[in-house]
Parts: sequence; C-alpha cells; structure tokens
Amino acid sequence: MPEKFDVIIVGAGPAGSAAANTLAKAGLKVIMFERGEYPGSKNVMGGILYRQQLQEIVPDFLNSAPLERPIVDQRFWMLNEKSAVQAGYKGLEWAEAPYNNFSVFRAKFDQWFAGKAVEQGALLVTETVVTEAIVEDGRVIGVRTDRPDGDVYADIVILADGVNSLIAKKLGFHKELKPTEVALAVMQVINLPTEKIEDRFNLEPNQGATIEIFGEATKGVLGTGFIYTNKESISLGVGTLLSGLMQKKMRPHELLETLKDHPLVRKLIQGGEPKEYLAHLIPEGGYNSMPKLVGHGVMVVGDAAQLVNGIHREGSNLAMASGKLAAETAILAKEVNDFSENMLDSYRVRLLNSFVGQDLKKYREATHTLDHHPEYFKEYIPMLNKAASEMFTIDGVSKWDKQKKILGMVQERGTIKTLREMYRLWKVMK
Repeated sequence: MPEKFDVIIVGAGPAGSAAANTLAKAGLKVIMFERGEYPGSKNVMGGILYRQQLQEIVPDFLNSAPLERPIVDQRFWMLNEKSAVQAGYKGLEWAEAPYNNFSVFRAKFDQWFAGKAVEQGALLVTETVVTEAIVEDGRVIGVRTDRPDGDVYADIVILADGVNSLIAKKLGFHKELKPTEVALAVMQVINLPTEKIEDRFNLEPNQGATIEIFGEATKGVLGTGFIYTNKESISLGVGTLLSGLMQKKMRPHELLETLKDHPLVRKLIQGGEPKEYLAHLIPEGGYNSMPKLVGHGVMVVGDAAQLVNGIHREGSNLAMASGKLAAETAILAKEVNDFSENMLDSYRVRLLNSFVGQDLKKYREATHTLDHHPEYFKEYIPMLNKAASEMFTIDGVSKWDKQKKILGMVQERGTIKTLREMYRLWKVMK
C-alpha cells in the first residue's frame, strides 16, 4: 500500500519551503515535490528577499542563508530617452543586523531554504512532476506523479506550484490566466568587481542598492526595469505584462538590450561580463485574480494564489507568509482530525486579514488601471522630465516664465483632463 503523509507540498519555492519548515518543525510527516533538478533551478527572481517573514520561520537565518548584499539604498527612476527624474531613500539603519532586505540568487536561496525543511524532518523529492490531484468523494486525498507507482497520499495537499498552477486549474480553482494577469520578466546577471559596484553605486562594503525604472525602460508598456547589486555582479532586467508585449509586438530580450544601452544605465554596467540570461512568468492579477484558495483537503499558496504586490516589488515575503499560514492551519486541522474545506478556510480568512490580503486589496485596481491608461508611462514621465529640465536649466529666464512654460505643457494636454487622470492614479494608489 502506498505510503501516507500528513501533508504533501507541491513545489519547493519560498511558499512551499515555508510550509514545509513550519510543518516539519511541528512534527508532522511532510513530503515536498519539486519538478526541477533542485529547488530554485527553474526559478528566477529580481533578487530581493525580505527579512521579517524569513526570520519568523528560520530565526537564525543570518548564520547560513546565501545572501548577497543588505539593501540600504532604494532608488526610483522616471526614465526618458536621455534623462531621469530620480527619487529614493537611503537608510543606513538597514546596514546593521538584522537588516531589512537583501539581494539574493534564487537558485542558491531556494536550495538552502528547502534544505532547512529537510533538516527539520521533511522529505524532499526532486525531478518529479505532480500531474494531478487524487480526488475521492470530492476531497483531495493525495497526488499523482510521473514516477512509476507514483501515487502519494496525505490528509492535506498544499499547492505551491507557481504562477500557472496546473493542479489548481484541474481542480477548477482557476481558469486559464489572461495575458493581462501575467508578466514576463527577463534578467541578465552581469559580473563586476566588488569595488566597482561599490564605487558606482556609492556604497560601503556589505551594502547594496536597488533601482526601479519606469517609462523608457518598457517603451511605455506597463512594467518596470530593475537593477540590483550583488556581491560581485549586477542583476539587470525588465518585466512587462504579456498583453503589452503582444500588442506592441515587442520581444523581451530586445527591451533588455535597449535598457542596457541607455546612457544612464550603460555607465553602471560598463566593463561587466554578461553571465546568465533568465526569464520567468510572474503573476500580476493580484487581488482580483486570486483563485479559490481552499477546498476539501487542499490549500493554495504563493504565486499559485497570485500573491504578488508588483507596486512594492513584493513576492517572496507574501509567498512565505502564505506558506506559514497554510502550515499552521494544517497543524490545527491535524489536531482535530478535520480536513474539510470549512476547517481549512481559516487559512483563507487569516491570509486576507493579514498584510498580504490587505495590501493586495489596497492595490486591487492598480494593474488594470495602469494597463488601460498607458499615458502615465508614455506621456506623463516624458512631461515630468521636460519640466525638471526646464526648472534646473539656468539660462537667464526667470522662474516665473519657466513655471508658465511648464503650466503650458499641462494646458496643452488639458488641465481638466490632467487633473482627472491624476485623481484616477491617486485613487488606485491611496
């Protein structure tokens, strides 16, 4: 008879490993399936990991986690063809333990995080595809894998199998994702000596910086470019909605090459050696695209649950928080021997009441609004750059006249129209 576990976890990314760590630590019998050669082998992340959720699961993570640089400087560029309006925050309090966030490589981090679950007693099975859930009398009781005699049974199955969760789809939890609900991120790792990174980004040793880039980086399509510093390399990439790429007939790697060649970016990576090119789908539908999260004997976490806050560049922390909450729900369910949807629904309630659900709800209309109003990227960012150039150019023209010229840009577009569009933007961000 096939071996039975307390919990089966499909996927060994941050959400799955967070669940596995929490469950195994509580003494439950856990098996985690990963389709890749090792956890992280099929993932790419922009490179930022947040401390709080990881520390709740692995309190001493600073002693062994494969981290690159603590981020102390977070910058934002409103990029035009030859200029950028810049903003940001540099906090040296983040340069001291326990820090705030870090740049990482997912291939290294995911292996380490899954390994921590194994140390707690979880069983990790790699190079294994879970093809479907086993359902009996309306309840998920296990999974079917591509291995010989590959049926595995458990009281609860946690789906952490990524943005387009095929298992959740087969269960009817969600439909085929629309191009407006998914972004494609492409990233290149560029090797640079440590001292050059610190010199070009104005950093001390063991300090990191991020730059989020809007506007010219994506040629007016909804998305962002990004630059993250690692110990001896830079992660540089672009992420855009699939719908925008399809409509504009743009190729992601062309956007990346264009960004690399921008005069403000080119200097930062000059002399660097391109190392890796990576691509990955990212859920962008947010709150309005969340699938059904709970069924009889099953819960959905992480990217599979659309838990990404693109406005604040958050994903891994939301994934870990959801995995931990699902695991805690499974522990309670095991204690009372009740694996019904009604029992497991406490996971959904707790998730939506947590910062995860609250933040996703706050920005629930942001992606849709920005996608349907490309003028924020195509017109307002260039206008902002022109206004800044006008005000900072010292040419013997009075500031009154410069302000009138800037106001003329607004009037040319339409004052009422501009105010209406600014109000719309404020409304979806407030």
